[in-house]
Amino acid sequence: MSFQGAYTALITPFKNNKVDFAALEALVERQIEGGIDGLVPCGTTGEPATMTETERLAVIQKVVDVSAGRVPIVAGTGTNNTQETTLFTQQVSKIKGVDAALVVTPYYNKPGQRGIIAHFEFVAENGGLPVIVYNVPGRTVIGTTAETVATLARHPNIVGIKEASADMNLDTEIFQKVPRDFSLLSGDDFTTLQFVLMGGAGCISVVSNIAPRMVHDLVDAARKGDLVNARLLHNRVHSLAKVLFSDANPVPTKTAAKLLGWCSDEARLPLYSGDEALVGRVSAALREAGLMQ
Repeated sequence: MSFQGAYTALITPFKNNKVDFAALEALVERQIEGGIDGLVPCGTTGEPATMTETERLAVIQKVVDVSAGRVPIVAGTGTNNTQETTLFTQQVSKIKGVDAALVVTPYYNKPGQRGIIAHFEFVAENGGLPVIVYNVPGRTVIGTTAETVATLARHPNIVGIKEASADMNLDTEIFQKVPRDFSLLSGDDFTTLQFVLMGGAGCISVVSNIAPRMVHDLVDAARKGDLVNARLLHNRVHSLAKVLFSDANPVPTKTAAKLLGWCSDEARLPLYSGDEALVGRVSAALREAGLMQ
């Protein structure tokens, strides 16, 4: 299938150090009602690195169950261990309704491009799901080159990339080298407009946790070439993104969700709840965006 439009990298709500499934269900419904085009449970914003395998599977299952086929589901399955990533992707593939796996470039190990290619190809060939490459060098230290993405795009089971480097030079080279049916998704809220105007299919967003309609409309306007509305929406998204990335993701987003009464702001160590200063910044941003009185 083709992955396009605005997808949300969902937060995982916690309560007393357990997944709050009731709050998660409400978040999913709110996203779909807000016009979001797809959902990504257990991406970076969902804190999978601090969750057990059982918890991650349960979160993905809940998102699939609640969405009930109304939007595509891309599940985060990646680690820095190729074997572990493949085995977990195989388990996720058994959840009917998951459309693809989001697999991050291997962090910590720092493989060269040959190792990155081998990692993704192995998961794509053995994991049981179509793979979307997740390039986020700000978190993983290493990243993909445009040539590597072009090589991966030729694999029949590697169907797209979440490109979160915010490097427009790299993005331009990638756009020039991959086939037209390869899904190019921005992973950086600050540059979604530029990315989509260059020909991107959409985005996987953090800001859309709080403002799904706004991010959906931004991508839609950009894809249609409605530059007046796209610029206006970009400025609104940019203002929210500045605050939501002013501390470790997803701490500010969970702060916003708590202020809106959606769920606790609880995060798992080594992350934390927002302090008074962050609460003040987030509250002001929500009011300015018209999302809270």
